[in-house]
Amino acid sequence: MEKPASAFSRVRRRPKRGIYQREVIEAILDAAPFCHVGHIVAGRPVVIPTLHWRLGRNLYWHGNAASRMLKTNAGGGEVCVTASLFDGWVMARSGFNHSANYRSVMCFGTARALIDPAEKEQALAGFMEKRFPGRWGKLRPVNHQELKATLVLTMPIEEASAKVRTGPPHDDPEDLVWPVWAGVLPVLLGYTAPVPAPDMPLGVTDAPPAPP
Repeated sequence: MEKPASAFSRVRRRPKRGIYQREVIEAILDAAPFCHVGHIVAGRPVVIPTLHWRLGRNLYWHGNAASRMLKTNAGGGEVCVTASLFDGWVMARSGFNHSANYRSVMCFGTARALIDPAEKEQALAGFMEKRFPGRWGKLRPVNHQELKATLVLTMPIEEASAKVRTGPPHDDPEDLVWPVWAGVLPVLLGYTAPVPAPDMPLGVTDAPPAPP
Protein backbone atom coordinates (compact mmCIF):
# COMPACT_ATOMS: atom_id res chain seq x y z
CA MET A 1 0.00 0.00 0.00
CA GLU A 2 1.25 3.46 -0.83
CA LYS A 3 2.16 5.78 2.01
CA PRO A 4 0.80 9.34 2.48
CA ALA A 5 2.84 12.17 1.01
CA SER A 6 3.47 13.42 4.55
CA ALA A 7 2.35 12.88 8.13
CA PHE A 8 -0.05 15.80 7.70
CA SER A 9 -2.20 13.98 5.11
CA ARG A 10 -2.13 10.61 6.92
CA VAL A 11 -5.54 9.31 8.04
CA ARG A 12 -5.44 9.06 11.83
CA ARG A 13 -9.00 8.15 12.82
CA ARG A 14 -9.62 4.59 11.57
CA PRO A 15 -6.28 4.51 9.71
CA LYS A 16 -7.16 1.21 7.99
CA ARG A 17 -9.67 3.15 5.93
CA GLY A 18 -6.98 5.44 4.60
CA ILE A 19 -6.02 4.96 0.95
CA TYR A 20 -3.22 6.82 -0.80
CA GLN A 21 -3.14 5.24 -4.27
CA ARG A 22 -3.46 7.88 -6.95
CA GLU A 23 -5.97 5.89 -9.01
CA VAL A 24 -8.37 5.65 -6.04
CA ILE A 25 -8.06 9.34 -5.22
CA GLU A 26 -8.61 10.36 -8.84
CA ALA A 27 -11.62 8.03 -9.22
CA ILE A 28 -13.36 9.61 -6.22
CA LEU A 29 -12.62 13.14 -7.45
CA ASP A 30 -14.02 12.25 -10.88
CA ALA A 31 -17.18 10.69 -9.46
CA ALA A 32 -18.01 13.45 -6.96
CA PRO A 33 -20.34 16.08 -8.50
CA PHE A 34 -18.90 18.94 -6.45
CA CYS A 35 -16.30 19.68 -3.79
CA HIS A 36 -15.70 21.97 -0.82
CA VAL A 37 -12.75 24.36 -0.68
CA GLY A 38 -11.50 25.34 2.76
CA HIS A 39 -9.22 28.33 3.25
CA ILE A 40 -8.54 31.27 5.55
CA VAL A 41 -10.14 34.66 4.85
CA ALA A 42 -9.18 37.59 7.10
CA GLY A 43 -7.93 35.16 9.70
CA ARG A 44 -11.13 33.10 9.80
CA PRO A 45 -11.82 29.63 8.33
CA VAL A 46 -14.23 29.54 5.39
CA VAL A 47 -15.46 26.49 3.46
CA ILE A 48 -17.26 26.97 0.15
CA PRO A 49 -18.98 24.33 -2.02
CA THR A 50 -18.09 24.59 -5.71
CA LEU A 51 -17.84 22.57 -8.91
CA HIS A 52 -14.51 20.95 -9.67
CA TRP A 53 -12.86 18.79 -12.29
CA ARG A 54 -9.61 16.91 -12.80
CA LEU A 55 -7.38 16.98 -15.86
CA GLY A 56 -4.43 14.66 -15.53
CA ARG A 57 -2.65 15.35 -12.25
CA ASN A 58 -4.27 18.73 -11.68
CA LEU A 59 -7.46 19.71 -9.89
CA TYR A 60 -9.50 22.70 -11.10
CA TRP A 61 -12.38 24.82 -9.81
CA HIS A 62 -13.85 28.10 -10.98
CA GLY A 63 -16.26 30.90 -10.23
CA ASN A 64 -16.91 34.60 -10.55
CA ALA A 65 -13.76 36.72 -10.77
CA ALA A 66 -15.17 38.97 -8.02
CA SER A 67 -15.51 36.07 -5.58
CA ARG A 68 -13.79 36.68 -2.25
CA MET A 69 -12.99 32.99 -2.02
CA LEU A 70 -11.36 32.77 -5.42
CA LYS A 71 -9.40 35.99 -4.93
CA THR A 72 -8.06 34.57 -1.69
CA ASN A 73 -7.19 31.27 -3.37
CA ALA A 74 -5.50 33.06 -6.24
CA GLY A 75 -3.38 35.03 -3.77
CA GLY A 76 -1.29 31.96 -3.04
CA GLY A 77 -2.81 30.85 0.26
CA GLU A 78 -2.95 27.18 1.13
CA VAL A 79 -6.26 25.39 0.64
CA CYS A 80 -7.87 22.07 1.52
CA VAL A 81 -10.19 20.66 -1.15
CA THR A 82 -12.53 17.84 -0.12
CA ALA A 83 -14.89 15.68 -2.18
CA SER A 84 -17.25 13.04 -0.80
CA LEU A 85 -19.61 10.34 -2.02
CA PHE A 86 -22.27 8.94 0.31
CA ASP A 87 -22.94 5.27 -0.51
CA GLY A 88 -25.30 4.03 2.19
CA TRP A 89 -26.55 3.91 5.76
CA VAL A 90 -25.06 1.11 7.84
CA MET A 91 -27.70 -0.19 10.24
CA ALA A 92 -26.31 -2.07 13.24
CA ARG A 93 -27.92 -3.75 16.23
CA SER A 94 -26.87 -0.93 18.54
CA GLY A 95 -26.99 2.81 18.07
CA PHE A 96 -23.27 3.09 18.78
CA ASN A 97 -22.33 0.82 15.87
CA HIS A 98 -24.46 2.51 13.23
CA SER A 99 -22.30 4.04 10.52
CA ALA A 100 -22.24 5.04 6.86
CA ASN A 101 -20.51 3.77 3.75
CA TYR A 102 -18.68 6.55 1.96
CA ARG A 103 -15.73 7.53 -0.22
CA SER A 104 -13.95 10.80 0.48
CA VAL A 105 -10.80 12.64 -0.56
CA MET A 106 -8.82 15.50 0.97
CA CYS A 107 -6.33 17.41 -1.20
CA PHE A 108 -3.88 19.92 0.26
CA GLY A 109 -1.84 22.53 -1.57
CA THR A 110 -1.52 26.02 -2.96
CA ALA A 111 -3.74 27.05 -5.85
CA ARG A 112 -2.80 29.31 -8.73
CA ALA A 113 -5.05 31.29 -11.03
CA LEU A 114 -4.98 30.73 -14.78
CA ILE A 115 -4.09 34.12 -16.28
CA ASP A 116 -3.60 33.31 -19.94
CA PRO A 117 -7.02 33.45 -21.71
CA ALA A 118 -6.17 30.51 -23.96
CA GLU A 119 -5.15 28.35 -20.99
CA LYS A 120 -8.30 29.39 -19.14
CA GLU A 121 -10.53 28.53 -22.09
CA GLN A 122 -8.81 25.18 -22.51
CA ALA A 123 -9.41 24.37 -18.85
CA LEU A 124 -13.09 25.33 -19.08
CA ALA A 125 -13.45 23.21 -22.20
CA GLY A 126 -11.90 20.36 -20.25
CA PHE A 127 -14.52 20.81 -17.53
CA MET A 128 -17.37 20.57 -20.01
CA GLU A 129 -15.87 17.64 -21.89
CA LYS A 130 -15.15 15.80 -18.66
CA ARG A 131 -18.81 15.94 -17.65
CA PHE A 132 -20.52 16.09 -21.05
CA PRO A 133 -18.27 14.71 -23.80
CA GLY A 134 -18.78 16.39 -27.17
CA ARG A 135 -20.87 19.31 -25.86
CA TRP A 136 -18.26 22.11 -25.85
CA GLY A 137 -17.96 22.05 -29.64
CA LYS A 138 -21.72 22.51 -30.04
CA LEU A 139 -21.96 25.59 -27.83
CA ARG A 140 -21.75 29.25 -28.75
CA PRO A 141 -18.04 30.09 -28.40
CA VAL A 142 -17.01 31.73 -25.15
CA ASN A 143 -16.29 35.45 -25.50
CA HIS A 144 -13.66 37.76 -24.03
CA GLN A 145 -15.97 39.25 -21.40
CA GLU A 146 -17.03 35.83 -20.14
CA LEU A 147 -13.42 34.74 -19.79
CA LYS A 148 -12.60 37.97 -17.97
CA ALA A 149 -15.50 37.45 -15.56
CA THR A 150 -14.45 33.87 -14.76
CA LEU A 151 -11.59 32.96 -12.47
CA VAL A 152 -10.17 29.46 -12.89
CA LEU A 153 -7.89 27.98 -10.25
CA THR A 154 -5.75 24.88 -10.41
CA MET A 155 -3.75 22.87 -7.92
CA PRO A 156 -1.54 19.80 -8.46
CA ILE A 157 -2.81 16.65 -6.75
CA GLU A 158 0.36 15.89 -4.82
CA GLU A 159 -0.68 15.93 -1.15
CA ALA A 160 -3.90 13.92 -0.89
CA SER A 161 -5.55 11.03 0.93
CA ALA A 162 -8.75 9.05 0.54
CA LYS A 163 -10.86 7.53 3.28
CA VAL A 164 -13.34 4.80 2.42
CA ARG A 165 -15.81 2.66 4.34
CA THR A 166 -17.60 -0.27 2.71
CA GLY A 167 -19.45 -3.36 3.83
CA PRO A 168 -21.89 -4.42 6.55
CA PRO A 169 -22.16 -3.26 10.16
CA HIS A 170 -19.60 -4.38 12.70
CA ASP A 171 -21.69 -5.49 15.65
CA ASP A 172 -20.36 -6.66 18.97
CA PRO A 173 -20.48 -10.48 19.17
CA GLU A 174 -22.98 -10.43 22.02
CA ASP A 175 -25.35 -8.26 19.93
CA LEU A 176 -25.63 -10.67 16.99
CA VAL A 177 -28.71 -12.38 18.43
CA TRP A 178 -30.53 -9.10 19.13
CA PRO A 179 -33.86 -9.30 17.21
CA VAL A 180 -33.59 -6.22 15.00
CA TRP A 181 -32.77 -5.90 11.29
CA ALA A 182 -29.15 -5.09 10.49
CA GLY A 183 -27.50 -4.39 7.16
CA VAL A 184 -26.92 -1.62 4.64
CA LEU A 185 -29.41 0.80 3.07
CA PRO A 186 -27.65 1.72 -0.21
CA VAL A 187 -27.84 5.32 -1.42
CA LEU A 188 -27.44 5.99 -5.14
CA LEU A 189 -26.76 9.26 -6.97
CA GLY A 190 -28.60 9.14 -10.30
CA TYR A 191 -30.17 11.13 -13.09
CA THR A 192 -33.74 11.28 -14.35
CA ALA A 193 -35.01 12.27 -17.80
CA PRO A 194 -33.74 15.64 -19.10
CA VAL A 195 -36.16 18.58 -18.69
CA PRO A 196 -35.94 20.95 -21.70
CA ALA A 197 -35.90 24.72 -21.28
CA PRO A 198 -39.37 26.26 -21.83
CA ASP A 199 -38.02 28.35 -24.73
CA MET A 200 -36.39 25.41 -26.53
CA PRO A 201 -36.95 25.69 -30.32
CA LEU A 202 -38.82 22.85 -31.98
CA GLY A 203 -36.62 20.21 -33.49
CA VAL A 204 -33.73 20.52 -31.04
CA THR A 205 -33.49 17.07 -29.52
CA ASP A 206 -29.81 16.55 -28.68
CA ALA A 207 -30.25 16.45 -24.90
CA PRO A 208 -26.98 15.44 -23.24
CA PRO A 209 -26.71 11.97 -21.73
CA ALA A 210 -25.97 11.58 -18.03
CA PRO A 211 -22.32 12.29 -17.22
CA PRO A 212 -20.05 9.23 -17.10
